[in-house]
Amino acid sequence: MTKFNIISPEFQEDPYALFAQLRQTAAAVPVAPLGFYAISRYDDVLYVLKNPQLFSSSALQKAFTMMAGSMMQGEITGLLQHNMLGMDPPDHTRLRRLINRAFTAKAIEDMAPRIRAITNECIDTILQKGEFDMINDLASPLPIIVIAEMLGVEPERRQDFRQWSNDMVSLGASMEMPPPEEASRQNQSRAELFAYLEEIIAERRREPQDDLISAMIRAEEEADTLTAEEVMSMTVLLLIAGNETTTNLIGNATIVLRDYPEVREQLKADPTLIPDFIEETLRYNGPVLGLFREATQEVELSGVTIPQGAFVMPLYASANHDETVFPNPEEFDLLRENKKHVAFGFGIHFCLGAPLARLEACIAFEEIFKRIPNAVITDDKVNWIDSFILRGVRTLPMKTLAAHTVD
Repeated sequence: MTKFNIISPEFQEDPYALFAQLRQTAAAVPVAPLGFYAISRYDDVLYVLKNPQLFSSSALQKAFTMMAGSMMQGEITGLLQHNMLGMDPPDHTRLRRLINRAFTAKAIEDMAPRIRAITNECIDTILQKGEFDMINDLASPLPIIVIAEMLGVEPERRQDFRQWSNDMVSLGASMEMPPPEEASRQNQSRAELFAYLEEIIAERRREPQDDLISAMIRAEEEADTLTAEEVMSMTVLLLIAGNETTTNLIGNATIVLRDYPEVREQLKADPTLIPDFIEETLRYNGPVLGLFREATQEVELSGVTIPQGAFVMPLYASANHDETVFPNPEEFDLLRENKKHVAFGFGIHFCLGAPLARLEACIAFEEIFKRIPNAVITDDKVNWIDSFILRGVRTLPMKTLAAHTVD
């Protein structure tokens, strides 16, 4: 069977071309250089995600450990072992139930005014500058501030949190090892993150506050439902997931507005279409390409036999471009009726923060269209992040053509 290589500049520029080839080839296709099976068709991706007893999430622990290689440290290995993303039931169920309390519909809805205030603080700075970077000036600080406040992080440490998040995400996201100097810097950054979290967790044990870390500690101490290692791991997971997903979503949506000026005009005329815009962006160019699973037994998937112990990667982004489910998938259709994309996964591992990411993105673009509706990208070349797991841009230089404010 033909092997497909995902480590190339062409893949970073346009992964969807490769995904189209994969969908036409077979239900599961070995991908070089790791040899895992890429699952690219919508129905097959859904089958993998619906059946955690056949496809274990523990693959995430093994895959990231293997890919990180010499960059891996003992603290990170332990972190992955206690990460909800890499757990199966019943441990996953226990952790999910606890963290769900902070992400109820009411809890997310109550955060809307604060999200809007943070967004406007970012836009205030943008208007003062005129020339700005959508990622550095809005898409990244917005979710970082939101999740930092949820966790109870001091405002002066937000920039540190942003850097720590970026360096944690770099672990295993790319198949290429960084230069020694960069690898050393990233390891030092991660060590600083762990040291800081150990300090803040110890402080919350002494003096609990009304934040998510304190809530996790109370669960650990009162009901013995959360270990100390799980408190640390969940804090890091929330930091990363609370940052990268929304950052990538806002950046990718901004590129859509450049490529589809008619969509920009539609949204200017009718901002109530912004939620539809966000949903179609999630389908068209979502923030996560896919995640790993491991076959717990020999499984036949649409005619392809997957050996026990083999890694598979259900490709959310490819499933969202499946021609049999989404007509004309390579076109951005603001009014597309079928919104059954899997950009946030499916089943027991459906992204816990999806409602928060949606709300942050919607509010961000509501305020963008109120205050800087004519901001344009100033560099035709998109600097995509080097990853076959995440889909987003590093920087997005823009300028405001005129200062717009709405009371």
